[in-house]
Amino acid sequence: MNYFQQKRILDVVVAFGLILLFFPVWILVPLLIYLDSGFPIFFKHKRVGLNGKDFYLYKFRSMVPNADELLHKHDKELLKRFKEGDWKIENDPRITKLGKVLRSLTIDEFPQLLNVLIGEMSMVGPRAYVRKELEEQTKKYPSTKVYKQKILTVKPGITGPWQTSGRNEVPFKVRAQMDAQYAERKSIVEDIQILFKTPQAMISKW
Repeated sequence: MNYFQQKRILDVVVAFGLILLFFPVWILVPLLIYLDSGFPIFFKHKRVGLNGKDFYLYKFRSMVPNADELLHKHDKELLKRFKEGDWKIENDPRITKLGKVLRSLTIDEFPQLLNVLIGEMSMVGPRAYVRKELEEQTKKYPSTKVYKQKILTVKPGITGPWQTSGRNEVPFKVRAQMDAQYAERKSIVEDIQILFKTPQAMISKW
């Protein structure tokens, strides 16, 4: 059995197990989101997956309903901060009060377990990048172009090497290098180690 077959079995077992273990979350969180800021409950966003194929990544919504439109069409200053921060914004004003709690506990990521069961993502892997992010960041950091192709040789993951590295804020050029090195190693042992490290990394956000 090769690495990819082992990884698929690990993905299905862990994702299905977590869905069952945290079943109350699937009932309580949608209700809280609705009471806090209405519909929609889920947020979907197009990302780049294995071999550069696009897919929709799902999350529990943690921002205001029109967050994407607000960023790209109505707030040029916020968009500038977003790009200068390597596609992240510290103290993002679009995040709801409930969303801050969901993010701090990584509960907003739970719907990605469905992406894993479908086969679009893995439990462990590189960040699920936005295509425009990859294009603009590799242009900004030319040395990362070599990492891009390596990253796309494996499925993106819910967790990964940089999320469990102990660093809360990792610049793109470092993150891309870590993701590329992970993709090259293709180690099921490393996947299991990262899975065990993930709960501690989640708690450390508090």
